[in-house]
Amino acid sequence: MRYLPLTEADRREMLAKIGAKSVDELFRDVPQSARLGGKVAGLPDHASELEVERAFQAYAAKNVSPGSAPLFIGAGAYRHHVPATVDYMIQRGEFLTSYTPYQPEITQGTLQYLFEFQTQVTLLTGMEVANASMYDGSTGAAEAVLMANRVTRRHKALISGGLHPQYRSIIETTAKWEGYSAVVGKADVDGLEDLIASIDKDTSCVVVQNPSFFGHVRDFGKLAEACHAAGALLIVVVTEVVSLGLIKPPGDMGADIVVCEGQSIGNGLGFGGPYVGLFATREKYMRQMPGRLCGETVDADGKRGFVLTLSTREQHIRREKATSNICTNSGLCALAFTIHMALLDEAGFTRLAELNHARAVQLAERLAGVPGASVLNDTFFNEFTVRLAKPAASVVDRLARKGVIAGVPVSRFYP
Repeated sequence: MRYLPLTEADRREMLAKIGAKSVDELFRDVPQSARLGGKVAGLPDHASELEVERAFQAYAAKNVSPGSAPLFIGAGAYRHHVPATVDYMIQRGEFLTSYTPYQPEITQGTLQYLFEFQTQVTLLTGMEVANASMYDGSTGAAEAVLMANRVTRRHKALISGGLHPQYRSIIETTAKWEGYSAVVGKADVDGLEDLIASIDKDTSCVVVQNPSFFGHVRDFGKLAEACHAAGALLIVVVTEVVSLGLIKPPGDMGADIVVCEGQSIGNGLGFGGPYVGLFATREKYMRQMPGRLCGETVDADGKRGFVLTLSTREQHIRREKATSNICTNSGLCALAFTIHMALLDEAGFTRLAELNHARAVQLAERLAGVPGASVLNDTFFNEFTVRLAKPAASVVDRLARKGVIAGVPVSRFYP
C-alpha cells in the first residue's frame, strides 16, 4: 500500500470541516513549554537508508554494551541471564496468538498465559489478585496512587525518600494534572526514614520501595498498621522482582497495593524498554484496579477456557467510570516473564535470588578493603550504596573507559 501525503487543499478542507484554523490548533492542549520551537539542532532533514544505518552504527559503537563488560548499574534496570528457550517460546503460535483478546475463541493462547502471569504475580507478591500487566513499574506506581485516591476518597500521597527518583517524578507529574498532593520525603540514603508520624486524616496512601532506591531492605508491617489505622493504604514498589525470591513479600507485610518492575525476569535491558509492570492488590479493591484481568471458565462443551473477565478501562466502559486510560498491556514482555518464571519454578527462582545476594555480599566485602570506599547499608539484596572519597560521577566515567560499567551516581538524581 502506497503512502500518498495530503495536499495543501486536502488539509484546508479537513481543518474547515472540524472548525480549526490551522494544524497547530489541534495541539492547543499541549502546554507551550512542552512544544518544540523549531528544528532539532544538528539533526539533518533527510538521509539515505545506508547513511542512517552507518550513522546509528557509529552511535552504538560509542556505548559500552552490558553484554561486553561487567555491569553494576541496577537502580531499576537489571541484567540477568535469559535462557534461549524464552526467545523461542514467545514466538510459538500457541502463545503468541492474535493481539486483541476480545474474541476468546481465537485468542486462548494469549488469555491463558495472561491468566498464568496473573497467578505468578499474586504468588510472588503475596497478594490476592493481579492484573494482566502495566506498561512498566513507574507508570504502575502512579496508577497505584490514583487507585488509592479512588478507594479512600482522599487526595494526599506520602512518597518515601527511598522511592526511585524516576518513579517519584512520574507520580509528581500525575499529581500535577490529576489535582492531588504528592508529599515527597528527603532522600533516605541511610534507610532510617519514619513515615508514620506524617500520616494524617487527609492521607490516601504511603508509597515505599523495598529494597529501596539506596538498597535498604525493610519490613513495613508497622507502617501498614499505621496506614490502616488512619484509613490510608500502603503501596509497596519493587524495582527488582528477583528480590521476592528471598525477601518477605509485601502482601505478608500488610501492603494494599504492590507494584513491581518485571523486566529482570525474561526481558533484556533494551536501552530502557519495553518493560513490564506487575500490579497486584487485595480482592476487595479489585474493581478499582487499572487495566484488565483474565479469568478461567468453561466453554459450551465443559472444557477449560479463558476469557477477559474485567476491563475497567475507558475503551470498554463510560470514560468517567474508567479507572485508567491504559489501553493495553505489555503482552509480549509479560509472556517472556511468564515463560522464564515457569522455567525457573519456585526452587530455581529462590536459588537465583540466593545467588544474587551472595555475589552482592562478596562485592561489599571486597569494596570494604578499597581505600576511600565505604558501603552505607546494613541490609541489602543485590545492590547497595557506596560513599566514595571523590565525586562518584567521575569515578563511574573512568571505570567505563576501563571497560567496567559501574553503578549510578546519586548526583544524577540528586544534584
